[in-house]
Amino acid sequence: MSDNQITKTQEKILAVRNNIEKVMVGKTKEIELILSALAAGGHVLIEDVPGTGKTTLAKALAASIDGTFKRIQFTPDLLPTDLTGLNVYSPKTGEFTFRPGGLFTNILLADEINRATPRTQSGLLECMEERQISIDGQTYPLASPYFVIATQNPVDTHGTFPLPEAQLDRFLMQVEIGYPHREGEADVIQRFLAPQEKTPLESLKPVSTAEDWNEIRKIASAVTVHRDLCLYIADLATHIRRNERITLGISPRASLHLAQASQAFALLNGRDFVTPEDIKELAPICWAHRISKRDAVRSALSATPVPTESF
Repeated sequence: MSDNQITKTQEKILAVRNNIEKVMVGKTKEIELILSALAAGGHVLIEDVPGTGKTTLAKALAASIDGTFKRIQFTPDLLPTDLTGLNVYSPKTGEFTFRPGGLFTNILLADEINRATPRTQSGLLECMEERQISIDGQTYPLASPYFVIATQNPVDTHGTFPLPEAQLDRFLMQVEIGYPHREGEADVIQRFLAPQEKTPLESLKPVSTAEDWNEIRKIASAVTVHRDLCLYIADLATHIRRNERITLGISPRASLHLAQASQAFALLNGRDFVTPEDIKELAPICWAHRISKRDAVRSALSATPVPTESF
């Protein structure tokens, strides 16, 4: 890849980041992680308390890339067909017609995903992994890009169904939004209280297209990951698997996700190659939710030698 191509791609990503920051104040790192996941072709799990801007972030992202957006409130009575859609029989024509469910969109906000039953949660598995939905023997492709942002409330666990490991493993990373700092919170209040015909979120204009992000994903996949860094990721995964406190180790899918996230993160930072620092920064974010122990990831990072270049 040429330097010019890298620079232009970085500018496209940062333009979306800056656009989202018009409504999400003081959350630059979190926004960059979300954009890295989108560029890597993965999905994100956000675990945070209510009212920190999770829905606003998802809506702002969809508006910034001119993509379609749907929000599904996961509840115990939600059915798998509410997500996937179903074939409806018409007495007039004597035929079945497919009615798409909420999964047919570019950006999907699966709000409080752990409040739905495991049967309904499983309706997300195929769409997250294969970008398609199979119903009654018919396969329907989903829009591209396709990006799932799922949320969980870590405090209120009454009436919830914890996500199984197989589903957690399909999320590229887990991000925490957190409370804003003092000045940032004051800015949010002022922005939304100011007299205006539209809210800051409603006023957001697209700064890129969904097709742009399909191209960004292709460019991110071409970012160089040296063989030594692939071995470094494998060593980190092996260290965690040997940890006696870990019941289920890091999967090969998780190792691949870390490498892909590192490619996108390097691209966001204007590089066409991944560094050990990219991997070290993203490993806790990409792996901790899969094993429920962030300190185990940090331990692996401390104990595993970092590859160095020979001169």
